[in-house]
Amino acid sequence: MIAGEASGDLLGADLMAGLLRFDPKAQFLGLGGRLMQAQGLQSLFDISELSVMGIAEIAPKYFVLKRRIAQVAADVAARKPDVLITIDSPDFCLRVAKQLRVWGLDIPIIHYVAPSVWAWRPNRAVKMARVVDHVLALLPFEPPLMQAAGLSCDFVGHPIAARPLASVAKSDDPLILALPGSRMGEIARLTPVIGESLEFILPHYPNARVVVPTLPHLLGPLRALVKDWIITPELVIDAADKVQAFGAARAAIAASGTVSLELAANRVPMVIAYDMHPITLFLMQRMARIDTVTLVNIVSETRTVPEFIGAKCRADLIAPALLTTLSDPSAQLAAMEVTMQRLGAGGQAPGVRAATSVLAFLRGRTRPA
Repeated sequence: MIAGEASGDLLGADLMAGLLRFDPKAQFLGLGGRLMQAQGLQSLFDISELSVMGIAEIAPKYFVLKRRIAQVAADVAARKPDVLITIDSPDFCLRVAKQLRVWGLDIPIIHYVAPSVWAWRPNRAVKMARVVDHVLALLPFEPPLMQAAGLSCDFVGHPIAARPLASVAKSDDPLILALPGSRMGEIARLTPVIGESLEFILPHYPNARVVVPTLPHLLGPLRALVKDWIITPELVIDAADKVQAFGAARAAIAASGTVSLELAANRVPMVIAYDMHPITLFLMQRMARIDTVTLVNIVSETRTVPEFIGAKCRADLIAPALLTTLSDPSAQLAAMEVTMQRLGAGGQAPGVRAATSVLAFLRGRTRPA
């Protein structure tokens, strides 16, 4: 199994738990974070060095990533597993898969998290079909898109829709979540903007608390970045504390990505803010096929979550939007309800559904010539 960042580590750990439920003797090797390691994975190296995003951000680490791709591919080839499951991080994972095919290895390869061909670069599915055998999709509208490219694909549900939520009352004095992302580059860009936004917001809510959930390895850099904020935020790394914070929050300023679904699961209205390297932003805007980057908007087929991307990622725009959201969150809450239903809330756990799909595929596998 190969997972290149924190979100993939969570998916991988749930899938491993599902596979162990069906086969307690299953063994796992490859690349993953602390959650997958807790399930028994022996990781080749620390995955934090792979957490980069965007063409301009990847370029400086190109040779390091190329060396790691070769290392992981060689390890897979040497071990000859029954199946290789790659999880998200397509720029890394699919290059490993491609190298294995170049070497002529007929290891079945399953990729967890379909590429967002509905958003940009639709040809990615066709290219992926050359090296991948089966896809596990998180979003209900993705299987037909993958099947059209020649891939077998199952919708297995989104893990956020099945996650237990905290039973915490929302306070009249709002708890505001600040979520600048999980990659150092995006954190460095977004944290100052969030801090400036709070200078507009907090005079309206002088008793508000601000909480910044983060990861242990980001705690030091974040402390330095928030030291000049108008309020001293609470930085939390403990999983239980994060659950409580999401449960109690009344609003959030968040980076784009799957965190919007985590907020939706907890019914936390939000404003999305995101900035990136100008070259990456230019290229993504040129290739974009949709008018929103927020998964709540996409899955619910609404545009209720406001977004401030690139040049619009400014405090004077973000703060008024959050104040409006705090005063009337009803439209967002309705969209969140629809989103969670469509992602499989109340159904079988996604890790179990994913494991079922993996095992069913392996039982009936016939790789095309």
